[in-house]
Amino acid sequence: MYFDVAIIGAGIAGASIASELAPHMSVLLIEMEAHPGYHATGRSAAFWTETYGGPLVQPLTTASGSFLARPDIGFSEESFLSDRGALYLGGRNDEQSISAFMAEFEGSGVTLERLDPPALNARIPKLKSAWDRGVWEPQCADIDVARLHAAYLRNAKRHGAMLSCRTTVDHLSCNNGTWTIGSSDAEWKAARIVNAAGAWADEVAKIAGVGVIGIKPFRRTIARLRVDAEVPEELPLVLDINGSFYFKPDTGGRIWLSPHDETESLPCDAAPEEIDIATAIDRFQQVVAWPVLAVEHSWAGLRSFAPDRLPVFGVDPNAPTFFWSAGQGGFGIQTAAAVAKLLAAQILEAPQDVSVSKIDPAPYGPGRFAQKSI
Repeated sequence: MYFDVAIIGAGIAGASIASELAPHMSVLLIEMEAHPGYHATGRSAAFWTETYGGPLVQPLTTASGSFLARPDIGFSEESFLSDRGALYLGGRNDEQSISAFMAEFEGSGVTLERLDPPALNARIPKLKSAWDRGVWEPQCADIDVARLHAAYLRNAKRHGAMLSCRTTVDHLSCNNGTWTIGSSDAEWKAARIVNAAGAWADEVAKIAGVGVIGIKPFRRTIARLRVDAEVPEELPLVLDINGSFYFKPDTGGRIWLSPHDETESLPCDAAPEEIDIATAIDRFQQVVAWPVLAVEHSWAGLRSFAPDRLPVFGVDPNAPTFFWSAGQGGFGIQTAAAVAKLLAAQILEAPQDVSVSKIDPAPYGPGRFAQKSI
């Protein structure tokens, strides 16, 4: 079969671009697992916060927020966001970090507010006294990741996109402007390729014979805790200003906790390490007087970064029909809507959607790297 575009990877990156392209061209969406979203998408901490990822990621997050809060008619009848708020904590030795953090977003339109100890204690019961400085980000929200991902897949299917799961691409070649995509039991032709393979993005590039970027996967751990405390339903997302932990409430008075770890990994089905869970708990117990009664569940996912830690999307500089959508790091869910619209405009050679019209895609293009063929 022949398609206008074949997208490799059906996580949030692949599903969102498939949804944008399917109304305009024939789309093949290829996923190596039995179900889309098995890896990073299905293991997300599920929050939208404009400061996460830094000031160069923020425009993509902000633009995506409008869509997530008010989806297009026919895409979803309900918002994908629910109010949470984020609170960055610090102590007496963190004044420089806090000031630098606020300065990064000055003039960006992101709302940030310094909080004093009484305000901190009002939001976090039994907060330990060493944490006496904070920055409040009121617009932070939880994302219903599963529903968002399913909506993208549903919309792509409604417009004729074909999804092939349990399919590992082991051959990619381009001849006379047409790509041949091969697996152990199938072969397709396509005019364009979108590499949305997450931790495997450079592996796909190698198979295709285009230059690799240096996308590196890193393991991130999350544990679900039962604690000996009343966990307020309105508890915000709580983060260390220096990036050594974050936690947020889960259903049933439980806590989702991460040590904000980044352990370099090969592309794989990531699993949590006991030392990372123990580190997370130790850091958590230095923040609040909430004794941990049990670790009820834990998991790990891979967050993949380009060398400069910005997302990579756009046409490959040496292969005009090979497009990237990779390196989303820990902010892939919250930026997916904007990235998909920007990339779709490039593939369709059409004007950018009004929701992303003020964003220059050039800083995120793969051409910023000196790619190496391997």
